[in-house]
Amino acid sequence: MRSFEGVSESPLSMALNLTLQEEKHNLTLKEGNYGSRFYGWLFECHGFWHNVALIIPSALFLLYLGFQARKSFTKLTHGRSYIMISYYGCLWLVSLLNLAWCCLQAWECTPEKAVAWNVLSLFTTSGMLFLEVSLVAFLLQGNYASGLEALTRTFVVSGLIVGLDLLLKVIYLFGFGVPLFIHNDDQSHRVKWGLWVVHKLVLTAVYGFILFMYHSKWRERLPARPAFYKYITIMCCLNALALFACGLTGNGATFGFWLYDLTMIFYHALYLPLLYITFLADFFQEEDLHLENVYYSEMKDAGFFDADWE
Repeated sequence: MRSFEGVSESPLSMALNLTLQEEKHNLTLKEGNYGSRFYGWLFECHGFWHNVALIIPSALFLLYLGFQARKSFTKLTHGRSYIMISYYGCLWLVSLLNLAWCCLQAWECTPEKAVAWNVLSLFTTSGMLFLEVSLVAFLLQGNYASGLEALTRTFVVSGLIVGLDLLLKVIYLFGFGVPLFIHNDDQSHRVKWGLWVVHKLVLTAVYGFILFMYHSKWRERLPARPAFYKYITIMCCLNALALFACGLTGNGATFGFWLYDLTMIFYHALYLPLLYITFLADFFQEEDLHLENVYYSEMKDAGFFDADWE
């Protein structure tokens, strides 16, 4: 009787054991897939340090904007500067796009994500270029550029230039199949690197012309702030270095590709904080000083400092 029960129970127990083993195996496979995806996202394609150098500065800057958002919004509302409000909003949008671009570097090395990577790169680079061009357009309007009229001129000019740049990139990307945003060790694609040479050459020429204006009789037409001069100098040097790197890479030099990759890291990791320090931080600081002067005047009118003069 016992032997009959043992024989009758064995198929059921075997089926249960097989089911448990299959579930355990599937769970192990899922964990392995998640682990391999995380490993591939962080370590493969460009490597660990490349991804860290992009992600950490971009994430920290976005966190800083988040912590300062309430205070900045209050100052922008009281200041009623159309230019500063617009730049602050654009900075938020481009910072979010740039962080997504930095975090999704693995898409560049995934053929199935090539279209998504190109679209994300188009929007991110166009947003950052819009900030660059609009700031330069603001600088060229002189010291007294302010108000809605200056904002309209700045955004119209910037929109036309960035729109033309975007259109050309779309034509070369999806029309001629030029991999503008997929950078690897293949230096044989001379058309791609030739296009980037032209792009960097134009930017270098613009920043170089503004530097020349700072040392010429037209200096009075530019804002008299050292921060703007430092910004133009940094951007001119960075674009000149990128231009040199694109020229080397197009001629087959491996060092040029490494140098270009380094300039891309600096640009995507540090450009937006540089723009904030140059253009927006002074505005917020000036608002703080203005409020302090108002409070001091009110307290002086109330007689709080009369004892200091006795």
